[in-house]
Amino acid sequence: MQPTIEHAGQMAQTPPDHKLTYEEFLDWCDEDTHAEWVDGEIVMTSPASLTHQDIGALLETALRVFVETHALGRVLRAPFQMKLADSGREPDLLFVASEHLDRLKATYLDGPADLAVEIVSPESGARDRGEKFYEYEAGGVREFWLIDPVRRQAEFYRLGEGGLYRHTAPDADGIYHSQVVPGFWLKVDWLWEQPLRPVLEILRELNLVR
Repeated sequence: MQPTIEHAGQMAQTPPDHKLTYEEFLDWCDEDTHAEWVDGEIVMTSPASLTHQDIGALLETALRVFVETHALGRVLRAPFQMKLADSGREPDLLFVASEHLDRLKATYLDGPADLAVEIVSPESGARDRGEKFYEYEAGGVREFWLIDPVRRQAEFYRLGEGGLYRHTAPDADGIYHSQVVPGFWLKVDWLWEQPLRPVLEILRELNLVR
């Protein structure tokens, strides 16, 4: 039996003390284990907070309904692995465009998502803004959103010339228009409201429901 450790009130597997291939990592990791794979090493992550979950659910619902309504591809939420050259990460949300759905495997995305969203938590800030930023950039993730509830700050990046991320600010009304999800827009202030407004109201503003 695989040894376990208690992690945030749950029993999680203890990482092996040797490097694993990505396939070995997938065999080792289960749905109750919060972990990512980086160059053979396992990086344990913490479960999400309530605020993290609420913002993630809002974004997932709005994106998913928009994408399905317009037949643009697939939206997936963590835990679901995105395999890049030297890492297997679990962004909080992924969008895969229709033309890239062949990258989807049974348990992971084999290659970059078109959009990756990370909701920053106190323990993940350095990783999200550092390692993941550069991995996603080098791996070809076309659009990257960093949502920081503590600072009430949202950063939006798009791959530009030379394969480098360029920061793209919301417009004068505080609205961000996605490049890789054509027609989708987001009022950044929606993310900081307390409590968050019902997602049905947001779907109405996006003209997805009456």
